[in-house]
Amino acid sequence: MLNKIKQLGHFFIAIFTYYFYGRPARKLIVVGVTGTKGKSTTCRLMASVLEAAGYKVGLASTVEFQVGEKRWLNKKKMSMLGRGETQKLLRDMVKAGCEYAVIETSSQGILQYRHFGLHYDVAVFTNLANEHVEAHGGFENLRRDKGKIFAGLKKEKNKIINGRPIPKIIIANADDTNADYFIKFPADYKWAFSLKDNIINGVNYNVSGQLGNTSEKGSDFLVDNVSYHLNIPGDFNVYNGLAGVTLGLSQGIVTDKIAKGLASVLSVEGRMEYVEAGQNFKVIVDYAHEALSLTELFKSLRKMLKENKKLIAVVGSDGGGRDVGKRENMGEIAGKMADYVVITDVNCFDEDPKEIAEMIAKGARKAGKVDGQNLFIEVDRRKGIEMAIGLAGSGDIVAITAKGTEPCIMVGKGKKIPWDDRQVAREILDIRNSKPEINN
Repeated sequence: MLNKIKQLGHFFIAIFTYYFYGRPARKLIVVGVTGTKGKSTTCRLMASVLEAAGYKVGLASTVEFQVGEKRWLNKKKMSMLGRGETQKLLRDMVKAGCEYAVIETSSQGILQYRHFGLHYDVAVFTNLANEHVEAHGGFENLRRDKGKIFAGLKKEKNKIINGRPIPKIIIANADDTNADYFIKFPADYKWAFSLKDNIINGVNYNVSGQLGNTSEKGSDFLVDNVSYHLNIPGDFNVYNGLAGVTLGLSQGIVTDKIAKGLASVLSVEGRMEYVEAGQNFKVIVDYAHEALSLTELFKSLRKMLKENKKLIAVVGSDGGGRDVGKRENMGEIAGKMADYVVITDVNCFDEDPKEIAEMIAKGARKAGKVDGQNLFIEVDRRKGIEMAIGLAGSGDIVAITAKGTEPCIMVGKGKKIPWDDRQVAREILDIRNSKPEINN
């Protein structure tokens, strides 16, 4: 009953703020990106492609906000802003003369009606895994809730902006087993992209990509003999780039502009972000916080490692009852794919961080890791990161996962500790570098 009352409260706030801020989405071409991993990077790449084509763009993601030329980090610890803030942001985009709004759309946001009144014109599906299933009451409900933005495309009239009818478009990752579900909804045009030559029936355009050279500096891929380069490392980011190519093609953008837009993104903060302080090993901060993203991250990092070099993983999981079922699986993945595993707190909320860590450690032990040898529990996150960096030698990789650019650690009931994994890692590296004996 209490949940229903809260839902109604979210709904009425959404209606009120939609009208209060002047129904701004009616004046923008709105691109909604949903899925489990890669949403923020996909949003940034898509915005860059649109900008390269000469459009003024607004953006809202877990990582950052943008209104035209103005960009700033998302310090709200929310993928989608609540209590009308998204509507206010859209109104600011309209005032700034933006033509497109690229909006990361989370399942939690959909549950709380934060997507209400966004009037999506393009709905993009990246991938789907068991994340936040407890909040939705199971995987089928999670998929259904994410599908709401696709189901809503043709429930309203097409916008006419500057005298031009705006088509309703679906874009989906054909290599994900759930693609058919998202493609089935009515739309004017349907696009699918794939790196495995998967073809979806009923799609107007299937975009097939071929992976080229990949390295720690980025990736190359081909689409219809056109070469594209990403400066963001990680094979999994090629899917995000391919989504950007598909959006560009769906909007009639020429390929050289699309390529320029992708290549102009040098990094996405907190996503495969290197922390450099003159050390002789790599430290990478990444938001990966569930099984699918951890697997893809570790796959890419292992490809970067030279022979006999180590992958040291800092892992953890949110508390507060979030995704309890994924914890042991995450530990097992880290245990199998990393040489050393350090388990630490992420956001324990009202749970005991030691209990969360033990759930993860159970999976790591199942994968063969041994406490005190290649498996360590240190719930103090700074000490955990310090331990991981202390284990690194020349040519190794330290992967600090689960937070990315999150600006705080949530403990207890509503208490926030200011935080930045990148800053903490840099401070630890600076101390290490000031002691030459450590590096010799």
